Amino acid sequence: MLPPLARLRRPVTTALLVAAAWLAVPRDADASYGFYVGKNLTADGSVLLGGTGEEVSGHWLEIVPRRKHAPGDTVTVGVTDEASIPGKLTTIPQVPETFRYLTMNYSDYQGFPAPLTNGGLNEHGVAIRDIWSTSRRELIEMTPRPQQGPQYSDLARIALERARTAREAVEIIGRLIDEHGYSTYGGNSHLIADKDEGWVVLQFAGGKGLWAAERLGPDEVRASYPGYIGEFPPDYRDNPDFMGSANLISFAEEQGWHDRAAGKPFNIHGVYSRQDLPMRSGAKFWAIEEIEAELRAAAPMTPAKMMKMVRDPRIADEEAGYGQVAHLRGDVRPELNLVWVAPTGSVTAPFIPWHLGAEEVPPEFGIHRYLYRNAGAHFLNPAFQSQEATEFAGRLFKRLMYHTCARPETFLPEVTAALEAFEGRMLAEIGDVQRTADILYARDEPALGSRYLSFYSRTRAMEGMRLGHDLLASVETRSKLIFGIPAAPGGEINSTGGETPNCLVGHDPDQPRR
Repeated sequence: MLPPLARLRRPVTTALLVAAAWLAVPRDADASYGFYVGKNLTADGSVLLGGTGEEVSGHWLEIVPRRKHAPGDTVTVGVTDEASIPGKLTTIPQVPETFRYLTMNYSDYQGFPAPLTNGGLNEHGVAIRDIWSTSRRELIEMTPRPQQGPQYSDLARIALERARTAREAVEIIGRLIDEHGYSTYGGNSHLIADKDEGWVVLQFAGGKGLWAAERLGPDEVRASYPGYIGEFPPDYRDNPDFMGSANLISFAEEQGWHDRAAGKPFNIHGVYSRQDLPMRSGAKFWAIEEIEAELRAAAPMTPAKMMKMVRDPRIADEEAGYGQVAHLRGDVRPELNLVWVAPTGSVTAPFIPWHLGAEEVPPEFGIHRYLYRNAGAHFLNPAFQSQEATEFAGRLFKRLMYHTCARPETFLPEVTAALEAFEGRMLAEIGDVQRTADILYARDEPALGSRYLSFYSRTRAMEGMRLGHDLLASVETRSKLIFGIPAAPGGEINSTGGETPNCLVGHDPDQPRR
C-alpha cells in the first residue's frame, strides 16, 4: 500500500468517471461503507471487518446486555409516514432471550425512529455493517405506500440480538423479510462476518420481499460502497454459498428483466440494483476496484492496516460518523470478542478497543445533544443533565477534524502520526490485556474480568480524549497564528448537498464527487 501522505497527494483522476451517475444519487442514500478481509489473508488467521456509518447525526457508543423477555413481548419495527417512502410501524414477536452486543447508535434519519444502528458486534463474534445499495427505479416506484416491515436498522439490531454465526444472521434477516415484509428508503445491504466467513446481504425496494445473499470465503476481500452482488446461480436455494427469497428469479422474469430461457446469467446488480451506476463504481474519490486491490495488496492484513484503510481521507470525511474495525477470532471466549471504535470520523479520531465483556461506556462517549435530532428545538431532559454536562468525544474530535481539514497539507500528517502511535501502543498491549482477562474468567471471577476490561477501555478512552485536547490545542493555536480564522462568509451554514469538510490534498472542491 502507498504510505498515507503519498496516497493523499496522488491526483484524484477517478473522481469524474461516474460523476453524472453519482450526482443523481439521493443524499440520503449516500451512507456507510464496509471492508471485509478473509482469514487466509490476515496475519493471525482472523477475519477483519471495517467501515463506518455516514449520517448527519451525533453518534454514541452503547453496550447492550443479554436480556430475557416475557412470553408475548414484541418489537416495534418499520418507518413512519414521515419517511421518504411513507410507512407505518408494526410489531413482531420477540424471542425469549437476546444476546449481548456493542453498537454505535445515532438519531437522524427522517421517518426512521431513533435510536438507529448500522450494526456492531455481538457476544458470539458476529459483526454487522449496514451499507447503502439503491434498488432500480421501477422497484422504488412500486413500493407500497404505506410500506411496512423491519427496516435496515431493525434488521441489523435483531440479527445482532439473535445470531450465533454470520450465516445464521443472514437467515434471520431473510426470514424477517419473508414473514414480516421490509421497509426501505430505496434499497439497502448488510456486510456480515464471523471468525470463518463473510456474507453480503441485499434487500430490495418494491414491497415484494426480494433479498439476496452471497458468501465471502477465507481467500476473498470485499469493499461495499455500495453493497453489490454480481452473477447469481439459478440453483441458489441449494447452493451453500448463496441465499435469497423464493421469488428472486421468478419475479425478475415476470417483469421482463431476465430471460432464463435465453441462457443469460442471472446478475443481481444487472437485474435489481440501480441501473445507471456500474456494479463496482464506488463513490467519493475511491473506486471499489481500487479499494479491493489495496485490501488484497495489504495481505497479510492486520487490525492496524484495516484502521488505516477505514480512515483513508479518500473516503473518511465529515460524513463518516464513526469508524469501526471488528477483529474476529476463533480462539477467544465470548467476553474477549473485540471491536475498535473511533467516536467520530476516524480521519482525525483514535480507534479505542472495546471488548464484549466490558460493562460500561464512559459518559463522554455516550449520548449527547450535539447533532441529536431536534436538539435545537427542545430543552434538555433533566434526567440527562449530568451526562450532558460531560464533554462529548464526538464534538471534540469533530473540532479537530475541522481545523485539520482546513489545512490538511500542514496538519494531517502529524495528526495521523499521533493517532497511529497512540493506537500502536494499544495494539502492542492488547494481547496481554486479553490474557489477563482470560485468567480472571478461567478462575471463575467473571465480574472481576469484566471490571478489568471496563477499566482498560475506559482508561484508554480518556487518554484518547487527552490526546485529542493536545492535538486540538496545537492545531488551533497555529491555525490562528499562521493562517488566521477567516470571517464567516455569510449565507447558509449548513451544506445543502455540495462539498463537506474533508482532508483530501490535491482535489478540486468545485468538481462533483461521484
